[in-house]
Amino acid sequence: MLSRRLFIAAAPLALATPGILRAQSVFRTFPFALGIASGDPSPDGFVIWTRLAPDPFEAHGGMPMSAMPVDWEVASDDRFANIVAKGQTFARPETAHSVHVEVTGLQPQRSYWYRFTAGGERSFTGRARTLPLAQAAVDRLKFGVAGCQNFEDGYYGAYNHLAREDLDFVFHYGDYIYEYRGSPTRANYFGGGLQVPVRQHLGQELYDIGDYRLRYAQTKADTDLQRAHAMHSFFHTFDDHEVENNWVSDINENADVPADVFALRRAAALQAWYEHMPIRRANMPRFGTGIFHRTARFGNLAELQLLDTRSYRSDQACDDGFKPLCEGVGEKTAQVLGAEQEEWLARNLKRNSARWNCLAQQIMMMSLDRRRAANEDTRIANMDSWAAYEVPRQRMLARMAGLGNVVVLTGDEHQNFVGDLVHQDKVVGTEIVATSISSGGDGSDLRYGSEQMMKNNPELRFLNDQRGYVVCEVTPDAWLAHFQVVDKVSVRQNSIKRRATAEIAHGTPGARMTGLPA
Repeated sequence: MLSRRLFIAAAPLALATPGILRAQSVFRTFPFALGIASGDPSPDGFVIWTRLAPDPFEAHGGMPMSAMPVDWEVASDDRFANIVAKGQTFARPETAHSVHVEVTGLQPQRSYWYRFTAGGERSFTGRARTLPLAQAAVDRLKFGVAGCQNFEDGYYGAYNHLAREDLDFVFHYGDYIYEYRGSPTRANYFGGGLQVPVRQHLGQELYDIGDYRLRYAQTKADTDLQRAHAMHSFFHTFDDHEVENNWVSDINENADVPADVFALRRAAALQAWYEHMPIRRANMPRFGTGIFHRTARFGNLAELQLLDTRSYRSDQACDDGFKPLCEGVGEKTAQVLGAEQEEWLARNLKRNSARWNCLAQQIMMMSLDRRRAANEDTRIANMDSWAAYEVPRQRMLARMAGLGNVVVLTGDEHQNFVGDLVHQDKVVGTEIVATSISSGGDGSDLRYGSEQMMKNNPELRFLNDQRGYVVCEVTPDAWLAHFQVVDKVSVRQNSIKRRATAEIAHGTPGARMTGLPA
């Protein structure tokens, strides 16, 4: 498809004559079919990303097994009249011909536009925004929270709406892909009855690097997702489905694979995650491990601690699942974050140098009673949440006590929740759980048994079972979390509305709900 001789012959003409870039392309089809993205913004820059894949679903994305030069530009205007940074990098086969450019030297708290050129083809334009300086006096922050986007469960229309929001950035809590095999039918999540996917995964269940790359290619080919990436910079973390459902550390879901064998699958999965995310090189996985937790600071207004609740966690208690509490829930040596990450987080919270402290993470911190029927007499807990790790959970809550400014952002549940975080009968923080983009299908306002859950859990303030995302508006005095929900994900076009808003006053942990039906 692309020979060295052909590239060398075409490149000078393409670079000298931008007007005929497409006419002189060395690619058979558009090489930026998986879009472009920006991420991990800082006061002086951000990461810009793309992956060359002219045939995304073919082996190696249709690329030859050689490195290819990619030019990039960043401008202060969307017409690229004032280019403020540019350079050349290489898309290499070792990383699926992806590129991660860490742009620096930019001005704080302003928008920029970026694009790529390769082989005579130019990408469309993306927008990114830098953060304010760490100590800058800032009176407003607005950002999105999204994740859990099972391709088979529904379309990504919510991302089309998210792209239209005026945001400083988006926090993606994980489950960017799902590892399940493609199938024209399957058993329903809850009832076990027949379910027909809205659209179908390509390929088998994911095990090797080729499997994971194909699934990312199918996911990132979605144009609604591409619109959101082109409009907003993302902070990405991962949860379980980027590797395998409910994995932790070196333990697979059913604990039936040797740790060293599972490590090979995890390494392939995390390499593919890095290849497709706008992530800095410092957070690149190496042999399946790495340092993925990091801090993002928005002036003096808010500090976000981006956590990793998978890599260092001990095995789930009670054999995982939704189960009655067992003795293992109180295990004193249990870990969620691991000792090093937990100590890092403790230092950051103790410093308390921003108006708001935010823990941006994956699994629910509230210990909810999951019973959904009045005749159930035994408390049920989600063993893949903090509720199954009571000793480290209590340590975390104790560190929030007295701060009066902690908000925990969570995903994983495929529902919207708002609730108080309680330590020794005192509210020490507020948890905002954002629903899924598509996982769980269309949903409804309330899932079966939701009213019973509200009765069983006095700390809960809100519960909803629709798809969508959350928009957080933060000022020095208040944190507002708006729950934006779509009517359907079973069709490509949908409508969105604000279902409710959680209001948190600085210095007074706990949320007040507004916008609820009378």
